[in-house]
Amino acid sequence: MNAVAYLPILVQIVLAAVITGGVIAASHLCGQRARPHAIKDSAYECGVQSTGRPHIRFSVKFYVTAMLFILFDIEVVFLIPWTFVYRDFLAHHISIVGPMLFFLGVLVLGLYYEIKKGALEWER
Repeated sequence: MNAVAYLPILVQIVLAAVITGGVIAASHLCGQRARPHAIKDSAYECGVQSTGRPHIRFSVKFYVTAMLFILFDIEVVFLIPWTFVYRDFLAHHISIVGPMLFFLGVLVLGLYYEIKKGALEWER
């Protein structure tokens, strides 16, 4: 093996390390902790000093709805490969309709459970 063949990989690793080190160094030099000032750290909007808490708290319902969306979104992504291989399974006389219907049934039951428990109601 020729060592020159690995030169582009070495250059890329060195370049990534230099860029990473530069970003971290710039963050420490120019970041919020570099020169603490009360004015710099305070929230300022539209010429009026803010009052109250700067960070609002989100309701737990927001996070539950986000998790449910991600859960059902990922499960729907599992249906996409079945659509691509359905013809191949039919060509080999293998039925995948049963497992697909079972999977969709579990999804529907989960959605029904969440609706029944009121997980998607914002007004409660």
